[in-house]
Amino acid sequence: MKMTVPFLDLKEQYKSIRGEIAAAIERVLESGQYILGPDVRGFEEAFARAHNAPHAIAVNNGTSALHLALWALGIGRGDEVIVPVNTFIATAEAVMLAGATPVFIDHDEYYNLDVDLTAARIRLPTRAIIPVHLYGQPARMDQLVALSKRQNLRIVEDAAQAHLATFGGKSVGSWSDATAFSFYPGKNLGAYGEGGAVITHDTELDHKMRLLRDHGSESKYQHVIAGHNYRMEALQAAILSVKLKYLAEWTASRRAHAARYSELLADCEGIQ
Repeated sequence: MKMTVPFLDLKEQYKSIRGEIAAAIERVLESGQYILGPDVRGFEEAFARAHNAPHAIAVNNGTSALHLALWALGIGRGDEVIVPVNTFIATAEAVMLAGATPVFIDHDEYYNLDVDLTAARIRLPTRAIIPVHLYGQPARMDQLVALSKRQNLRIVEDAAQAHLATFGGKSVGSWSDATAFSFYPGKNLGAYGEGGAVITHDTELDHKMRLLRDHGSESKYQHVIAGHNYRMEALQAAILSVKLKYLAEWTASRRAHAARYSELLADCEGIQ
């Protein structure tokens, strides 16, 4: 007998919070403010608190989040950025969008960026490292931070799959200059469309990313630098604010289910 088990059932997740989602959407529609605004600010504050960070900048998708962080850090033409071989194309793509060159490094036993191979590849044009916390498993941030300090490099964490993850008792995003998240619908915290965010502990970097996100604007029709349109929609922020309240509970449930699968499949040949 063949049985299909869905890896992720977004419809069932939606049904469990349908009433709250409907109320959030209705509130935004009644407000008439659909881009940035109070719902986006509210989500930014809640998402920053969830990661013990002072700043979160909400954007339109995870690729923009990565590009925005690199752009604000001044990474550009002539620079090299180390990225892992095991990642979605957006990691390297963001480097190229910034005008820099991605340098691919092989993985360690956890399929994350190998620290020793990274150290061996650093040369004069190397400006930054992007560790990817693959499948929610953080990279060896303690070693990567020590390496970056010795070599005067920037670190941008790609936490597209690692919402609420911790390493060494610290939240992802606590180790680096900036950390990019994706809210693609299939992520741990998914929007009903596209979305992303960057968190940082650097107040100046936060200010610059907010400028770049919104056409370099400090106030309406006042543009102090050339930026881009990476703004988050209020509807997505309102939806994400509802779902964020349940993220810790959903994460614990996923871990429990994974442990149960490991237990039941422990004697199956070819499964580790």
